Amino acid sequence: MSAALDDTAQAYADVHSIAALLKAGRAIPYLGPALAPQAPGPRTPEALADFFASKVALPRRAKGNAWAAAQHIESYKHRSTVTTLMNAAFAAPVAPTALHSALARLGLPLIIESWYDDAMRAALAGTSTWGEVQGITRAGIGEDRWFRFYSPQGEPTSAAEAATWATLLYRPHGGVAPAHNYLISDSDYVEVLTEIDIQTPIPEDVRHRRSGRSFVFMGCRFHDQMLRSYARQIMKRSTERHYALLPDGPLTRNEARFLAEQGITPVTLPLNDAVSELLSVL
Repeated sequence: MSAALDDTAQAYADVHSIAALLKAGRAIPYLGPALAPQAPGPRTPEALADFFASKVALPRRAKGNAWAAAQHIESYKHRSTVTTLMNAAFAAPVAPTALHSALARLGLPLIIESWYDDAMRAALAGTSTWGEVQGITRAGIGEDRWFRFYSPQGEPTSAAEAATWATLLYRPHGGVAPAHNYLISDSDYVEVLTEIDIQTPIPEDVRHRRSGRSFVFMGCRFHDQMLRSYARQIMKRSTERHYALLPDGPLTRNEARFLAEQGITPVTLPLNDAVSELLSVL
């Protein structure tokens, strides 16, 4: 019993450490879809794969895997079909949670949103001096670029302008707003992952803002190799002190190994309890 009490006390202490880092601007939230589990639209890669399967007949190898399903659709129909389906999957706006809104008020230098909905963007809309950078597919664009910058109004802008923003929202997989950019198919990720080790697909301003800061993963899963690869590369050259508020449920062996290898301390509370405690001290 005393060991369990000690674990709980440590978990609450970890949440308070996270709050202190956030309030000091020394932590980078890395947000996942489990923060808003009741929101409209797919909330996991597996649910997104099921959405694709409800619209297009998929081979067995692509079922249950969003990246493979999108690749099949792109290969046998057209990239525009993938984009149309993604637009439909994420058409309903996702209202910011209390945590999204609290993070927006902190004026953090960098926030990372790892899903395709617009909740964090909507939370920031009521603040000033922010903008975003999104990963983009290079399929059919005829340009040698990995990302695009957008003003709060959704207008394309430059890296020079982005460097002046107090808060940079980084959406490495793209997003439904403001321009329907999506990294989703296997071929999208093959292109990025062949270069990401040397950091080319990661904007220079993201690399600058992560330096010397901790990452706090909130509502993210890492059961897929691609998700782990992205997080690992985005974390490069930050500090060695990181935390995770994880979705409820057991970790896979690969997830547990990833957290240990990357120095990520999992907060051992149910996600709702961890978020409630964090909100109470922010």
